[in-house]
This record gives sequence, C-alpha cells and structure tokens, in this order.
Amino acid sequence: MGPSMKDVAALAGVSPRTVSNVVSGAVPVAPATRARVEEALRALRYRPNAAARSLRRGRSGLVALVVPEVDSPYFGEIAALLSAAAEERGWTLLIEQTSGDRERERHLLDGVRAQLVDGVVFSPWSLRGEDLAHRRDTAPLVLLGERVADGVADHVVVDNVAAAAGATAHLLALGRRRVAAVGARSRVGEDTARLRLDGYRSALAAAGVDHDPRLELPVDALHRADGAAAARRLLAGGPPVDALFCFTDQLALGALRVLHEHGLRVPEDVAVVGFDDVEDGRYATPSLTTVAPDKRALVREAVRCLAERIDVRDGEDPGPRSVVVGHRLVVRETTAGRAGAPPA
Repeated sequence: MGPSMKDVAALAGVSPRTVSNVVSGAVPVAPATRARVEEALRALRYRPNAAARSLRRGRSGLVALVVPEVDSPYFGEIAALLSAAAEERGWTLLIEQTSGDRERERHLLDGVRAQLVDGVVFSPWSLRGEDLAHRRDTAPLVLLGERVADGVADHVVVDNVAAAAGATAHLLALGRRRVAAVGARSRVGEDTARLRLDGYRSALAAAGVDHDPRLELPVDALHRADGAAAARRLLAGGPPVDALFCFTDQLALGALRVLHEHGLRVPEDVAVVGFDDVEDGRYATPSLTTVAPDKRALVREAVRCLAERIDVRDGEDPGPRSVVVGHRLVVRETTAGRAGAPPA
C-alpha cells in the first residue's frame, strides 16, 4: 500500500485535516504550511484516492461514451480525444457500442449496463424523439450528431447541410455536372444522410443543375464495402458520372478502389470528395479531398456541456443547449490532382 494522509501529516508536522485541505484545495492554507505539506507529498509520492474522493462527493468518477461503431475510424478518433479529455478531468471513460441498433440504443439510453455513471456522451444513429422524451435514466446526457429531439438534451453538432453544400459546390466549381451522392439513403444514420442530401441538392440548385434521382445512391451501411458496391452499381449501367460526393470517407475509399479497377482516372475522369477527414484518406493514393469536422472542438464542447451538467446546482439548470462546431473542406488529390498534373 502507498503512503497515507496520516503519513504525509506526520512528515510535514501538521494534522491530517490540513493535508486534506491542501490536497482538495477546498480551504485556504497558510503559504508556509502549504509548502511543507507539498514537499511531504512529493517526498512520499502520495497520490490521492480519486475513487474515494468521488464517492464522498456522491459521484463515481465514471463517464460513458456510446457510439455506433468502435472500429470506425471517425468514432475511434472521437473516442481517443474524449478519453484524453476525460483523463484531464479525472474521469474514467467507459465505451459502449450500439451498431446503430435502435433497441440497443434505447437500452443504453436508460443506463449504461447499470453502471453508476456521472454522465453520458451519446452518438445515436437510430433513436427517435420519443425515445429521448421517455428516457428513465437521470444521468446528465450530451448528444453528438443530429437533433433527434429538440428541448430534451444538450446537442453538439456539425452543420451537415452547409458542409455537404460546400463539398458539392467545390465539385461543381471544377466544372463537374454529373455529381453522384453516395450514401444518400442508409438504414443507419438516417438523419445525417437526410441533411447531407439536403445540402447536396441545395448546391446543385444554386448552380442551376437539375438533380438526377438516379445519382442519389443508397447504401446498406457506411463502410468501404458499401461505397465499393454503390460505385459498381453506378458503373455497371447507371447514368454517366463525373464526380462522387461520398457521405463518409469510408464510402469514398471503397469507391476509389472500384474506379481504379475500372481504369478511371481520379480526378481527371471522376473527382471524389468524402466526409470525416479520417487518417486513411490522407494516405490514400490519390489522397482524399474531404469535409473535416472540427473533432477537437466537438469533443471539447461535449465535455464542457457534460461537466456543467454534472456540476449543476438546483435551480441553475440552463436548459437544453445546441452547440454547432466548425468544419472545413480539405482539398487533396482526388479533386485537385497531383502536383504538376492538374485535373483535365
């Protein structure tokens, strides 16, 4: 066992209560006394018992992150960023996967495996407003992603309509007029797909380009294989196409492989834009142009909202909030071409 607070007090020549005041910072301590206690803490390598301290405050020190897929590059980045942010606050992070299944999402919404968590950051794919309205768990909740219900919980979101419109406008500015939307409908992430489709259509309309429903390609899921399957269907007899706007980078990476298999040059024959800015896209050949959500800001705002919910006092609840974080279009080789080889 490590040194106790009594050991630190004995070495510093103070009471255990004084040591507690120095460690917690709850009560002012005279500078000279604080210096002696801090020196004793360093000498004994004393570490406070975070679990015991949390329990005394009526908290577990545990927070949960609930995501559709832990092996998704995007959600993997979110989990890593949130884990680091949780550690900075002395929280322990639990991670749960739902696979976008509504029943599992509803089950976890009402309690993460019956753990006594202090709060939950939740990225739903299938929940509906009524699911949130009838939630039984009282742990503070922050939602990542679309507004499945207003006035129920804090939301931290990216403006998917504006982001998709910007991606599509970029392709149109290159002179492309047959722009396919890969992921326009999906059995998972329906709300996200709907908003990105709205942005895609609005950009076409602003450029005076009629949208062709045959270029709005549904997918079963949001993985590389689904992007490849959609591209194969399109190239096997679909309408002509000179650009793809893929609703995730994984879809785009799958589509890139099929374009290569068919001998099509990217971006000369078909330009491609993805969404998420995952690491794989930066190192693909050619590198992937993509919409990059500000993931650090997304996590930072989610943690801020959750911490404020955890610490809220009676009568001080600010009510549900919606925070929109930024995004940017990162132009790489799938639309700009390689250095010295601009698109035709």
